[in-house]
Amino acid sequence: MTYILIDIGGTKTRVAASSDLSKFDEPAIIDTPHEYADAMSAIVAAAKDVAKGEMIAMVAVGLPVLLSHDMKTIAYATNLPAWEGHTFPDDLEKALGARIVIENDTALVGLGEAVYGAGAGAGVVMYLTVSTGVNAARIVGQKIDHENHGISTGRQYVSMGEEPQPWESLISGIAIQKKYGMHPKELGKDWPAWEELARITAFGVHNTMVHWSPERIVFGGSMFNEIGISVERVRFHLESIRTGYPAIPEVVHSKLESLGGLWGGLARLKQKS
Repeated sequence: MTYILIDIGGTKTRVAASSDLSKFDEPAIIDTPHEYADAMSAIVAAAKDVAKGEMIAMVAVGLPVLLSHDMKTIAYATNLPAWEGHTFPDDLEKALGARIVIENDTALVGLGEAVYGAGAGAGVVMYLTVSTGVNAARIVGQKIDHENHGISTGRQYVSMGEEPQPWESLISGIAIQKKYGMHPKELGKDWPAWEELARITAFGVHNTMVHWSPERIVFGGSMFNEIGISVERVRFHLESIRTGYPAIPEVVHSKLESLGGLWGGLARLKQKS
């Protein structure tokens, strides 16, 4: 008997097996097919491969989409539009013959950080990821704080002009590449505009912070790497704009790197088992 952990990203998917829900084996990393049928075939094959012939008891999946209210159908998928309208949870359950636990990918990474990573020990954790897109999750008492229709933090407006601009359109990797014609990594760590991006990031974090009241804020995603937005400068700008809030929570960088979703899946299955 084994448990399968699946973290689906817009470009890469990680799949691992755990026999005891205390750790997982070396994950398989595959490209995420953009066509739904190809993706389903590849993910099922990877899951069966890491299971090594063992019966699969349960599967945790981090999915980078918004699901319908009944959690059956993919309603919106920014980076995987061909997946929209498909019944991923049911299709995967039939293919693997096991119970499927589906969570938003950001929420699952946030859970991993709250239980095993940089958020461990904090009662309320806000996990923020800035990479190709922007999103956040709230973890309370090491459990995902579930919502009605999925959280899309990156779509909050941070301007009040004639054309309000979503936060994501200002700080995400895709937005930076579109505006400057270069991949963020090519801009170098001394690029002057990183400071302004840290300030813009701080405004969105502040908006979310005053709604969620976290004890600790964990920053993750490729835009917070060595070349990217400085967590320290975001903290500085948070202090500068703080209003109506007694103190800025702890602000830390994530620890689990690319395996956060798998650790989150492990924690989620332990809660379900």
